[in-house]
Amino acid sequence: MSQVDGNYDCVTKSPMGDQKSVFTVNSNGDSFTGQNAGAMGSLDVENGKGDGNKLTWTMNMKVPMPMTLECEATIDGDTLTGTIKAGPFGSMAMTGTRQA
Repeated sequence: MSQVDGNYDCVTKSPMGDQKSVFTVNSNGDSFTGQNAGAMGSLDVENGKGDGNKLTWTMNMKVPMPMTLECEATIDGDTLTGTIKAGPFGSMAMTGTRQA
């Protein structure tokens, strides 16, 4: 799973407009740790699991309101494509490119 490791420049299509962030992936066997850091702060990856190039994880958002985000992404080469489920706000598309 180490082929997914890295820092990704991401954009999440949120109800508050495009949110830019840097998503970090550090794999360890079939799990991973990391964070998603942007203008609204930094969220730690929790329950990070990997199956080849497919990742699933949760993040506990505090701002602008407390909420658990359910996330999934597929990494194809240097491209990340995924979704973040934000409770009553539905699913938001997340795309990213691995930093060189």
